[in-house]
Amino acid sequence: MFITMKREIEPMDLTGKFLIAMPGMGDPRFEKSLILLCAHSSSGAMGLIVNKPLPEPSFADLLGQLEIDVADTCPKVPVHFGGPVESSRGFVLHNPGYATEDGTLKIDGSFSMTATLQVLEDLAHGRGPERALLALGYAGWGPGQIEAEILQNGWLSCEASPEILFAADNTTKWERALKTLGVDALTLSATAGRA
Repeated sequence: MFITMKREIEPMDLTGKFLIAMPGMGDPRFEKSLILLCAHSSSGAMGLIVNKPLPEPSFADLLGQLEIDVADTCPKVPVHFGGPVESSRGFVLHNPGYATEDGTLKIDGSFSMTATLQVLEDLAHGRGPERALLALGYAGWGPGQIEAEILQNGWLSCEASPEILFAADNTTKWERALKTLGVDALTLSATAGRA
């Protein structure tokens, strides 16, 4: 007689953590992606890819399309592909020292996210957050989906750091996040093991 054991998915809260895409994930949109999970609960998860810059539009072009006047003090905010869901919707990841009255989600002690026109206007006039990254679109998962993908060797998770997230060099963010776990990208395997 064989006894089959069902593997239970442990409840977890990965809000404010990085998800690091593993090789062999199978979805090219997430290849070598580094995602900041902005919200995670039993209802599902929402995150933003933080290492895939878009060639266009630039931040200034985007402000022009939204008819927002740009001041001389306007910073150059990087614009990224945030994920495949609602790709025309914008989300600004920023340091927690900035907040709007009704549109800012405090992710944790290091990051907040605002998805209103006000944050864009404030950035355009030099009144916005000190550090910011704009993402168009987001990545979303249903209940238990991200946990299942982690069990299938789709993702690793680690502590998120502003130094990695807001770094100008997007090409090294994925590897730098892996190194926080003591993992060398060259040693990763696309197959999962079971003990």
